Amino acid sequence: MENHLLLCILLLIPAFASSDFLVTHVRNIKKRNADNDLVVNGIEIYSMKIDSKVTSRFAHNVITSRAVNRGNVHKEVVFDVELPKTAFITNFSMTIDGVTYPGTIKEKEVAKKQYEKAVSKGQTAGLVKASGRKTEKFTVSVNIEAASKVTFELTYEELLKRQFGKYEMFIKVKPKQLVKDFEIEVNIFEPQGITELEAEGTFITNDLQNIIKKTFSEKKGHISFKPTLDQQRTCANCSQSVLDGDFTVKYDVKRTTPDNLQIVNGYFVHFFAPTNLPNLPKNVIFVIDISGSMSGREIEQTREALLKILDDIKEDDFFNFILFGSEVRTWKETLIKATPENLDEARKFVRGIDTAGMTNLHGGIMRGIDMLNAAHEGNLVPKRSASIIIMLTDGQPNVGVSNTQDIQAHVKKAIEGKYPLYNLGFGYGVDYNFLEKMALENKGLARRIYPDSDASLQLQGFYDEVSNPMLTDVELNYPENEISDLTKNSFKHFYDGSEIVVAGRFIDNNQNSLTVDVRGEGANDALSYTTQQDAEQTAKAFQEQQYIFGEYIERLWAYLTIEQLLEERIAATGEKKENLTAEALDLSLKYKFVTPLTSMVVTKPETYDNQDGIADKPTEAQAAPPVALAPQLSYLYNSHPTWYTSVDGDPHFIISVPQKKDAICFNINENPGAVLNLINDPVTGITVNGELIGDKRVNSDAKIQNTYFGKLGIANKHLDLRLTVTPEKITIQNGNEKTGFTWLDSVTLQQEGLTLIINREKSLVLKMGSGASFVIVLHQVWKKHPLHQDFLGLYALESEKLSEQTHGLLGQFFHPIDFTILEIHPGSDPKKPDATMIVKNNELTVTRGWQKDYRRDPKHGVDVPCWFVHNNGAGLIDGVHTDYIVSSLF
Repeated sequence: MENHLLLCILLLIPAFASSDFLVTHVRNIKKRNADNDLVVNGIEIYSMKIDSKVTSRFAHNVITSRAVNRGNVHKEVVFDVELPKTAFITNFSMTIDGVTYPGTIKEKEVAKKQYEKAVSKGQTAGLVKASGRKTEKFTVSVNIEAASKVTFELTYEELLKRQFGKYEMFIKVKPKQLVKDFEIEVNIFEPQGITELEAEGTFITNDLQNIIKKTFSEKKGHISFKPTLDQQRTCANCSQSVLDGDFTVKYDVKRTTPDNLQIVNGYFVHFFAPTNLPNLPKNVIFVIDISGSMSGREIEQTREALLKILDDIKEDDFFNFILFGSEVRTWKETLIKATPENLDEARKFVRGIDTAGMTNLHGGIMRGIDMLNAAHEGNLVPKRSASIIIMLTDGQPNVGVSNTQDIQAHVKKAIEGKYPLYNLGFGYGVDYNFLEKMALENKGLARRIYPDSDASLQLQGFYDEVSNPMLTDVELNYPENEISDLTKNSFKHFYDGSEIVVAGRFIDNNQNSLTVDVRGEGANDALSYTTQQDAEQTAKAFQEQQYIFGEYIERLWAYLTIEQLLEERIAATGEKKENLTAEALDLSLKYKFVTPLTSMVVTKPETYDNQDGIADKPTEAQAAPPVALAPQLSYLYNSHPTWYTSVDGDPHFIISVPQKKDAICFNINENPGAVLNLINDPVTGITVNGELIGDKRVNSDAKIQNTYFGKLGIANKHLDLRLTVTPEKITIQNGNEKTGFTWLDSVTLQQEGLTLIINREKSLVLKMGSGASFVIVLHQVWKKHPLHQDFLGLYALESEKLSEQTHGLLGQFFHPIDFTILEIHPGSDPKKPDATMIVKNNELTVTRGWQKDYRRDPKHGVDVPCWFVHNNGAGLIDGVHTDYIVSSLF
């Protein structure tokens, strides 16, 4: 079995008492027991250290883990660490029995073939993938011989962002076993001086609180955390570690002036964070999705968050609410002032918000923009104020203008750069690429709201970040004839507690001084001043050289430049996008950053594994839910549990009817070998067909032979992409290239137009392009079963993402369907009453019964109540069931 050490920015693991105390026989027994606690599946992680050095907000972190195989056969060791999403990996190496095997950073396309080869064999060794809200996971594994040692060393860098007046270093702590020598050490050097320093952990008990050593004075800060073995235990003689959660370091710097300039070796960085300025009044419009998919928990959390936000709105602010389902409605016809009376009325309105209809996103956002434009043109809001639009949605536009490119164009033209647009994507059903691009085009940003119990707190937290604007139209101007390669230097808003960071390099590397003109609009008047700095001042402040790592300002400039180029690239098209990509790629390779454009190839020695792994950095749009549920896209399992269409078993079709909070079901009885068309969408190009299989032999007592789906074919003709799924294997054909997996693999694969996750021997999650998502469940029987065979079940979710022209045995029910139940009366089975159903102008006799939903439990399933339509769905499906028989899987 694998031995997983889950690091996280910092992996935690302990130190043990000296053997000098082990004198008596009893103590020897205790030592042996303690030693056993350190060995899991034959592997002991005997040392773990996280060494972080922060200089001027730029963090350089090295994680070193040492393990030994205590068994008598070779074992696999897995190095598992969660990193901040904003960080870039810069180095990785493995040292096995004194020989070091380094990772090398290459252009992603260069590494692609190695990666695909490893994936096709189920052998991916190194990977950075989406993991949680703040982190992404790096994993690498290696087999080591008996009595051999391995050392893993991972280096990553990040620029710490300032929020709510503090810089935060986030450290994920989740060891899977006790470790003899564990240590976290953080050294901070800030030339401006440090005003406060704190460290806290969600797992910190009263006993552990005293283990955190914290000191700071003037420019230096130091934190260490080095728990002993006993201090790590959950109880006196337990082998489980109490260290499981988040560890954060927070600090701030002294600010005698609004900004700070630093110059080193031809590069500069400018930190701008004025204090003691009055807040600007703000004009905020909340554009809220109330479509049917928001019903239940999501709309409850939205109401809860809006009520809390109303408590925080200031009396000088102006605000309004716009709700969009199929129709668009507003609370007030224009922005109104946040007087106590108006806020009370707003609370009543918010408490009454409920869901209805589909998703007219275009209508909602355009109504908000028009309202804000009219408020400015009519001088209904203060001239010196900050205007913002905050939109929350959990789905994709499907009413009114639904083409996302058209929506982006209309929104950009209407806003004209006058104020920022913030898009909040609730859950994973949204087109996050679309939301992010539209926000960035309009000087805002997108943020994913995770569908957890604290979603309302996430919404409030985002609002808090933008609730206190202090300046608008901020510009930091540098002499054009002196500076090249300047990062972004103009900003629509500056918010209290944040910080603006600009970096660049001098045309003349020997230049040692810089003058900056600062401009901005405040609540009472304009902000305007000039600041200067020279290299000698920086050098004087940096006399404590032991805190400096390399050419840190140059690396900070490269980091910030790459980050901004990648952000600009999201909203760019054509030649501009190509140029931004090329520039970001060149810098990523030069400074050895693992970014979305580069991969780190981890070549493992042939003696041990004979395989390569790839470290790839995901984008937020690829992010999977932070739970390792059967597959990782947990929302497909947990949200709207009855809102799906499926076919499973012999084959039983279940059709959800959300507006009725009910379901309809029917069976199709056809011979083995028949191929049924399940879904066909000519607009998106997605088709799904299924081939029937029967039992190994016909049961002579049965009137009708049992049949199941033994093969599924899912294709997207626009992408020239085909997926064939059988109970034995999964095959992907992209053009002329084929890649194969078995159900024994645990795979997360993301490539253009395809997301595929295999949950070993249980289920598979698939998403093609921007269309619906599918869950395929594997049903396995006893291999020597005399009658039954393995088979498959198909569950289609997010079906609203397919077009109105979608058809097929399942696809025709992706559109709204209505029915009426009359005359419920006893049937032939006393437990299953009969009734009359009026559907599609047909009058049918139906029976109340249950079918199984196997998404979460492929073995036992969950009973789903439904009205059963007899005779192969006659009167419910369009035409007759034989109309859906096709000649082949594709």
